[in-house]
Amino acid sequence: MTKQVHLAAHFPGVNNTTVWSDPAAGSHIEFDSFVHFARTAERAKFDFLFLAEGLRLREQNGLIYDLDVVGRPDTFTVLAALGAVTERLGLTGTINSTFNEPLEVARQFASLDHLTDGRAAWNVVTSWDEFTGENFRRGGYLPQDQRYARAKQFLEVATTLWDSWRDDDIVADKDSGQFLARPDVGSFAHTDSQFDIAGQFNVPRSPQGRPVVFQAGDSEEGREFAAAKADAIFSRHSTFDAGREFYADVKGRLAAYGRTPEELLILPAATFVLADTDAEAAELAHEVRLQQVSGQTAINFLEQLWNRDLSDHDPEGPLPEVDPLPGENTVAKGRASTRHHRDPRDIAREWRDLAAAKNLTTREVVIEVTGRQSFVGSARTIAETINHFVQSNASDGFILVPHITPGGLDRFADEVVPLLQEAGVFRTEYTGTTLRDHLGLARP
Repeated sequence: MTKQVHLAAHFPGVNNTTVWSDPAAGSHIEFDSFVHFARTAERAKFDFLFLAEGLRLREQNGLIYDLDVVGRPDTFTVLAALGAVTERLGLTGTINSTFNEPLEVARQFASLDHLTDGRAAWNVVTSWDEFTGENFRRGGYLPQDQRYARAKQFLEVATTLWDSWRDDDIVADKDSGQFLARPDVGSFAHTDSQFDIAGQFNVPRSPQGRPVVFQAGDSEEGREFAAAKADAIFSRHSTFDAGREFYADVKGRLAAYGRTPEELLILPAATFVLADTDAEAAELAHEVRLQQVSGQTAINFLEQLWNRDLSDHDPEGPLPEVDPLPGENTVAKGRASTRHHRDPRDIAREWRDLAAAKNLTTREVVIEVTGRQSFVGSARTIAETINHFVQSNASDGFILVPHITPGGLDRFADEVVPLLQEAGVFRTEYTGTTLRDHLGLARP
């Protein structure tokens, strides 16, 4: 059976995957940029728009890392505003479960779901570092097992709150004067190791019943959490082999929770470079990577692995002869990329082997190892590749991250989407009104 492709758009802001210095780039904070991006996604009949959120500006050598996301407005404010200028596009926001409270988050997402007639989704994430915790009254951080335990319980509380209202609780009978079906609507009580709360939830059941729940995380705990609780996964596995392996692993966990493979969508983040021909796209992709990884950016990445001040190192020369310094105290506070699961000295040896094999400079090595565009080619090549991934169970679709804000999605919408529509694997019109409709998910 031919699968339908799911597509979404990630508003990238300013970070090391965007080229904010390009003449075509615009603001990452002014509302006009968000409107342009969202309307392009809706014109192309995408499932949803995705917003990430960081709770602190990250640092390197004590200074703000200027190629990370900075100055992003509050997620709920942006999504609510976009709800007023779009009609069908889903609106997904990343909200942290480590430094927020369930009542606040459940209330905000239920409200957003009402305001948008059922288009809200929550990307549940955790925060691992003490650096971010300093911004909050608790300070500190939670070890990985505890932060996932908190995330699970956080979502359980939010679900309890959303389910504390039934679909038929509002009677609003003007003749009898009866407004509520029962006097205890919204009543809840929840006690576990993280939360001990009771009261009444004050937002009636929303159009989707519950907002769609996304999860972003690749650890064993993250995969299990997604299999048990999530409607979709925001994955980083955008290559074919890694995507198929991840897809099979996570989908294979669902049966243990009484779920079918259709109840969880796997949607990797994917970058792209589109041109008239494959050769032109490959040339453009190289230029984009050179813009994304300047000499100074290469040194910044190098310092994150080496955990040393390398400001005097020549990015156009060979890799440093000195080895990285392992340890928890990193030069780049708050960056997940500094939490290497292996000894950084082993990674450095791999980089040196790569440099020797290909005769690469430091900058060229960083360009090689820090990722490249997921899809490069003509519109037809990209459309066929995306469809191949989906039909081969390497993903259920993709969350596209353009390198230009806000117009980087325009050409994809105009050239790639029509080819997917012609192939019969992507909608030509929205057939439902809610995000659950777009994603093929049942209303709980």
